[in-house]
Amino acid sequence: MKSAPIALFALLLAATPALAAPKPAEPAAADWRTPDPATIMVVDTNRGRIIVELAPWAAPGHVERVRLLARQGFYDGLTFFRVIDDFMAQTGDPRNDGTGGSETLPDIKAEFQFRRGRELRFTSLGRLAPDMHTPFITEVGFIDGFAVRGAPEMQMMMAADGKVSGWPLFCAGLLGMARATPPDSANSQFFFMRQTYPALDGNYTAFGRVLSGLEAVRAIRTGEPVPNPQDVMTRVRMLSDIPAAERPTVQVLNTASPSFKAIVEAARAGGAGPANACDIAVPVMIG
Repeated sequence: MKSAPIALFALLLAATPALAAPKPAEPAAADWRTPDPATIMVVDTNRGRIIVELAPWAAPGHVERVRLLARQGFYDGLTFFRVIDDFMAQTGDPRNDGTGGSETLPDIKAEFQFRRGRELRFTSLGRLAPDMHTPFITEVGFIDGFAVRGAPEMQMMMAADGKVSGWPLFCAGLLGMARATPPDSANSQFFFMRQTYPALDGNYTAFGRVLSGLEAVRAIRTGEPVPNPQDVMTRVRMLSDIPAAERPTVQVLNTASPSFKAIVEAARAGGAGPANACDIAVPVMIG
């Protein structure tokens, strides 16, 4: 059924090592944001804890599905059954072999792209020329810590809904929904990106990103399929459902803030451009 997905400043969680550039000043206290705990998923594994921020603005249907299954305890005890070292780690199948799904819930309509309006505060890194995958000029930047690509903002004034299409980039740490060949065939399986993989951009639904624990993702045992014993998600919970006394605190630098814009400018000074968006670290504090 569902198989291949075809993919303080002392605590910088990045997809790949940040580009060498002049170090900007310490972020201002007012520039940190505290995500809604209903959008934070805490994945405990035998390799360590992974803390994920979900993106309902990009993929509301997929976020709702994963959140529902997490609250049902569906993911507890499921293994990472297909893991490719320089690609991704796939899980979320009750059969632990890539052929299963939630069974009682229907498949989900694809959310490969989203519509971006001015309410989604976007920090631009610059424009990319047309290429073999995207035959028109695009703009690359950040929304809530996610690197995204899409139509330039100036096109909003020509759109009936005042918005433009965009899609998250499959940087290391991104969460994507696994599916079969039909676009609308995702159900329960998902994957953590171990490395950046642009071939998935706009072709698979991206619904979250790792804030903390990318080292745990990269420590998961590899294989197609992974030989026994497979690594396992011991418990998956929403932060909002964890008792207050046990709940980790999560803060993410607001990527629409002056502090993050200074990081972007420093990266540009170091030679970064829109093609390097996945290399720019978004600071995170976990307490």
